[in-house]
Amino acid sequence: MRTTAVVLIASAAFAAPADARIVCKGEFQVVNGSHISTPYCRDNYLARVAREYGVKVSDAAVRENPNLKREVCRFVGRDTRVFENCLDQNSGRGGR
Repeated sequence: MRTTAVVLIASAAFAAPADARIVCKGEFQVVNGSHISTPYCRDNYLARVAREYGVKVSDAAVRENPNLKREVCRFVGRDTRVFENCLDQNSGRGGR
């Protein structure tokens, strides 16, 4: 009985909180059922479009490396799906 109580208390202490990961749908983040444009999801979407063009790039690499994002935008930035995401990169104003 005592062992069961200890196991239950220990498992409750280590129980994972609700799934707190960011959920993206295209370039929008889903927050409480609403779709909000966020840099995180826009960068993930840019990486996904770039992979469709054959660029070997991860979501995290695009998010964390402004120079890589600039290069990806040069390559795929005219695609209408990511054109607005790359406007700052294409105009030379990005990252300054």
